[in-house]
Amino acid sequence: KNLNGKAMSRRCELTGKSVMVGNNVSHANNKTKRRFLPNLQSVRFFSESLGRFFRFRVTVNAVRSVDKNGGIDGFLLKAKKDTLSLNARKLQKIITEAKQPSSEAA
Repeated sequence: KNLNGKAMSRRCELTGKSVMVGNNVSHANNKTKRRFLPNLQSVRFFSESLGRFFRFRVTVNAVRSVDKNGGIDGFLLKAKKDTLSLNARKLQKIITEAKQPSSEAA
């Protein structure tokens, strides 16, 4: 469940990757509908600017993207709002507000 208590769908909270639909194709070329589910994992990310952990349900691909961008803070500062879940957007706003005063003081 996310911050507002509603159950989350099968969608990555950081990249927005979700279920895709396709066909199983048999040797006789019969086609039946199937679903391709994203590889979702429940992961804790540590925010260095806030000094605490946050739990997200993300794809393994998103975990690699977070690592590449230097942690959850760096990822959320670069992320577009339309791909993020409500939970992630709230954290993005908190992190940007926490980063603002330190950049002005320098």
